[in-house]
Amino acid sequence: MFNAYLTATKYSLLEQARNRFAIGLLLIFTPLWFFMIGQLIPSATVAFKLMGTGALLQVNGHALTVLTAGFNALTLIIGFTMFHSTLKGARFDHRLTLSGYQQPTLMLAKVTALVVVAIAISLYSALVLLAFWRPTEFGLVWLGYFCSALTYGALGLLLGTLINSELAGFFIVIMVSLMDTFLQAPVENPVANKSWLAAFPTYGSMQVAVSGGFTHTVAWSSIGVSLLWFIGFTLLGMLIFWLRTRAWNARGRVAGRVQPQLRAARGKLDVDYDVDYQEEKRPLASVGASVWAGRSPADQRTRP
Repeated sequence: MFNAYLTATKYSLLEQARNRFAIGLLLIFTPLWFFMIGQLIPSATVAFKLMGTGALLQVNGHALTVLTAGFNALTLIIGFTMFHSTLKGARFDHRLTLSGYQQPTLMLAKVTALVVVAIAISLYSALVLLAFWRPTEFGLVWLGYFCSALTYGALGLLLGTLINSELAGFFIVIMVSLMDTFLQAPVENPVANKSWLAAFPTYGSMQVAVSGGFTHTVAWSSIGVSLLWFIGFTLLGMLIFWLRTRAWNARGRVAGRVQPQLRAARGKLDVDYDVDYQEEKRPLASVGASVWAGRSPADQRTRP
């Protein structure tokens, strides 16, 4: 089983590596997005409330906007790539289960690939951020990016198992990501410090990144909130994946219905074959006897 898991994980990661469009977006769009957003916002002071501690931070608006731009870029990219790979590989996954591949192995491989891709995308985004702003705690900023990447990667995986239309899936990922990251930034949204924003997926990861970007505080409760979003999306996506790729139930039901019909058809074929064989054998025997009788005695002594 472990070898099967390694094989499934390898091919899941290779599928991600073949998505050149997503890689191009990551390498080119992310730094370009940081630059464009950074040029639009001045360095005015804005208030950001850390919900975990209740502290109201006075932070640089330009730096906060650049930090938010990273969330916007990485959530779009990982949501897109996980949705595309899950949707594209749905039929192949179903064939694997029909061939005997265990569903838990495939599900664990997909989650492993999701975590690896989230690490890579969040780390690259955090490194690009250093070219535009130096946070107080780089590790906490990366952790916030990583939690957000996990959440939107799991959302993309869920949509890939739930939706069959690429256009609909891309639209949902884009709109949810834009709306979510926009509402969390107090520079663009005057009510960004309201408590009801905790109902959005990026809330926890934004709190973690801001607390690490401007203070030395670790927002443990916000990390837990972000991981709950990831776990919820993943479990729901894996449940739908299991329902859509299950093979043993369907195969058992079909076999139960078809086997009696196959036995009846096989018996009918055997009977028809015996009848046809006997009918063909009689005229051939009579023709042979008449031909043999018509030969001369000398010819009859000679075997053909």
